[in-house]
Amino acid sequence: MTGDEQEPVALELDCRGMLCPLPVIELGRRHVEVPVGAVVAVVTEDPAARTDVPAWCRMRGQEYLGEDSAADGVARYLVRRVG
Repeated sequence: MTGDEQEPVALELDCRGMLCPLPVIELGRRHVEVPVGAVVAVVTEDPAARTDVPAWCRMRGQEYLGEDSAADGVARYLVRRVG
C-alpha cells in the first residue's frame, strides 16, 4: 500500500510485545468499536501476524487492506470493518 492510497485509520491497536495469537484476538475483540467501513490498524512485531491477520479477515468476512509501517517502523496491518 502506498502513501497516496492510504485511508484514515479509525482505530490503531498497539500490539507491540504480543505474540500469536494475541494480536488477532485483540483485533477480533476491538474491531467492533469502529463503524462499518472504517479501518483498524494492528501494530505488532509478531512475524505470524503477516499471515494471521489476512487469514482472520477471510474467516471473519472482513477486508484486508495490506501492510504498511507505523512511525517507528513496526509492521502495521490494515483491516476494513465490513460488518
